Amino acid sequence: MKLTLQTLDEFPMIKPGDNLAEIIISKSRKQGIVPIDGDVFVLAQKIVSKAEGRLVNLATVVPSTKAYEIAEITKKDPRFVEMVLRESREVIRTAYNTLIVQHKKGFICANAGIDHSNVKGDWGNELDWILLLPEDPDHSAQLIRQKLEHVFKCSLGVLIIDSHGRAWRNGTEGTCIGLAGLPALVDLRGKEDLFGFKLKITQVAAADELAAAASLLMGQASEGTPVVFAHGFPYELRESSLDELIRPKEMDLFR
Repeated sequence: MKLTLQTLDEFPMIKPGDNLAEIIISKSRKQGIVPIDGDVFVLAQKIVSKAEGRLVNLATVVPSTKAYEIAEITKKDPRFVEMVLRESREVIRTAYNTLIVQHKKGFICANAGIDHSNVKGDWGNELDWILLLPEDPDHSAQLIRQKLEHVFKCSLGVLIIDSHGRAWRNGTEGTCIGLAGLPALVDLRGKEDLFGFKLKITQVAAADELAAAASLLMGQASEGTPVVFAHGFPYELRESSLDELIRPKEMDLFR
């Protein structure tokens, strides 16, 4: 088995309204990448959000009473806290410089995935610009996938990833927040191990594993490589959604 990952180089700075699929197709052809059935394109959330115009200037935000209360605890800008609340279902934890929430799409993360880094608007104070996650990452992935498959004439997967922390460990890693055409979760229950015993609980978060691998090449700072082409993904492609990866609240021991 062999899995190869390759960045799409010289990727441009994305602006609202840019057609990501067309840019990916152009860059792939320039690098001689010829996708086949089963290949996957992994995209950083940031370029998807930028293309979809998910930029917000905090100067336009009026904080609520709850935002001011949480800002007092976290010492974060009340306007920023307000945007986190608007993007969330529930506040999970608050502490100094920490705001953990359940995002509207169901996953738990810091600050509802809202980001300041590598974000710039075209008016006002540069420090006031923030970037929200895509409104519907699964749908975003599906639209891009359809265009890529139409041009490349093969069955492909598209994965949108973000950097998330983990409950048991320090540091962040690439995590799936949206996908189309590949399995989010691979259920191995009932399959035999090397000694013939049937697995009882093993389910593989395949989308997260690929996200973490691709994130190594994307980097977290000034690398400028927000798209990774993956060849050799070891599982059969199928329709899927982020919901497969979301643990129900009643089964979440951290809540």
